[in-house]
Amino acid sequence: MASQSIASRWMRKRFLKKNDIADEKYEDNLIKRVVEERERPIRRGSIKGRIVVPRYITKGHENLYRDYFADPPIFSDNVFRRRFRMRRHVFLRIQNAVLLCDPYFLQKRNAAGAIGLSSYQKITAALRMLAYGVPADYVDEYVRIGESTALKSLKRFVNAVVVMFGDEYLRPPNSNDIARLLSIGEKRGFPGMLGSIDCMHWRWKNCPSAWQGMYSGHYHEPTIILEAVASYDLWIWHAFFGLPGSHNDINVLDRSSLFDDLATGRAPPVNYLVNGKPYNMGYYLADGIYPTWATFVKTIPAPQGNKKKHFAKQQEGARKDVERAFGVLQARFAIVRGPARLWNQETLKDIMTTCIIMHNMIVEDERDDDHYIRNIGRDRDSEIDQIIENYDIVGEPSNVLPSHERTQTLMEFIDNHLRIKDGETHSRLQGDLIEHLWQLHGGE
Repeated sequence: MASQSIASRWMRKRFLKKNDIADEKYEDNLIKRVVEERERPIRRGSIKGRIVVPRYITKGHENLYRDYFADPPIFSDNVFRRRFRMRRHVFLRIQNAVLLCDPYFLQKRNAAGAIGLSSYQKITAALRMLAYGVPADYVDEYVRIGESTALKSLKRFVNAVVVMFGDEYLRPPNSNDIARLLSIGEKRGFPGMLGSIDCMHWRWKNCPSAWQGMYSGHYHEPTIILEAVASYDLWIWHAFFGLPGSHNDINVLDRSSLFDDLATGRAPPVNYLVNGKPYNMGYYLADGIYPTWATFVKTIPAPQGNKKKHFAKQQEGARKDVERAFGVLQARFAIVRGPARLWNQETLKDIMTTCIIMHNMIVEDERDDDHYIRNIGRDRDSEIDQIIENYDIVGEPSNVLPSHERTQTLMEFIDNHLRIKDGETHSRLQGDLIEHLWQLHGGE
């Protein structure tokens, strides 16, 4: 009533002259229109003039199911592997887990009784956007799903994958994994190596204008950094994503949780010999920007002498594992190769994490450790058999129960940090590796 009286006085003063006779009907209609404009909500349901596209959702589901999931399907397993980036049984495993996690992917009926989108359509739309890096409306022609629904499916899908598979495929290496990594590292000439570490930048196209200065670094455009540790089989053991692109590798390392378990004493023990000398901490191969810590082995920038030149060549060759992992990750999921078009940083983090999880699932499904071992040591059959026996002795990963050991004291925590950052151990380890690799080279 108050708004109507205010509008009435305003309209009288604006449109009516002193000596004119007011048209009450015209005035009432005008007041009603003004009040409706002020009280109209920002978002409405159906808007007059908007065309509703008949997508024939059921027909789209039937075509998709007949093409890839029927028995037998129209397209072969190789075509499925190329278009979905994974084998059919891996897709079905992800689908079952997503259905258990989020009821959004269950097929339902709307209020009019019409059947809705199936889980095959929603998950396929999300995977096509991840695999090909296409916009949301691109998958509408085949999957028969609208742009807004495709974006919603993508966001719910990546969140469900992180919840269901994050603990399994983004875990740090356990005792069984460390035994494998140490065995392969020793065959490659680097006893104690757990993998290689590096950072990758993901360009953020729709970065808010207020943040572009913070997210722009030496790439001169907004990026988000991924820190990762990869092993010989391209498995990504550690992923830390989300820092602005203005940081460098050292800033990212200071904020990541890579050495948290080692500093708190929860990491599995690592014992090995290099050049006849014992060491009790594993290390990662890194490039020149990383600090001289006991947990890093870097190359020599300008090596002098045959020993150091041979060490630099071997180190730089083995360190390419993480570069290869980045390349394969971007080739499998083009969304992380092209510019990120979403606005929410948390959604971008879920997308990157999901791509890494599915990358590890594909690696687990397709790798062949025995074939790799045979390729790097064909003339050492006895040593190969011993490595395979070591794998069997350790056994498969088991569920880790809560530990009831005593809490680490502050001084022990500080001592572990000092051990990790010990530059003297770094220099001694590098020297022993130089001698060890030269002895292997001389023996060959």
